[in-house]
Amino acid sequence: MNVRILADAQDDLVSGFRFYEAQAAGLGSYFIDSLYSDIDSLRFFGGIHPVVADGYYRLLSKRFPFAVYYLREGDTMIVHAVLDCRRNPAWSRKRLHIVKTKDA
Repeated sequence: MNVRILADAQDDLVSGFRFYEAQAAGLGSYFIDSLYSDIDSLRFFGGIHPVVADGYYRLLSKRFPFAVYYLREGDTMIVHAVLDCRRNPAWSRKRLHIVKTKDA
């Protein structure tokens, strides 16, 4: 399988890098390495994660409180966002353009 990371998801990764690098020198690089490893696992395990809304699969990072949101299009996993799980869920839905229904 192939993995494609959209520009918005790349921006999310850069923001996470900056945040963690401000906490401690080198932590930002560890964050990036860890998240890219998680994303790379989609080559083998893409499509097995829970579908959370509007067809988005959610892969939880192994080392950081972040989630990778992706869609499957044929043989390609398209990463749309890499979001901090500590944020308000309403913010995450808005970021992913998910409209919450009365049933949800």
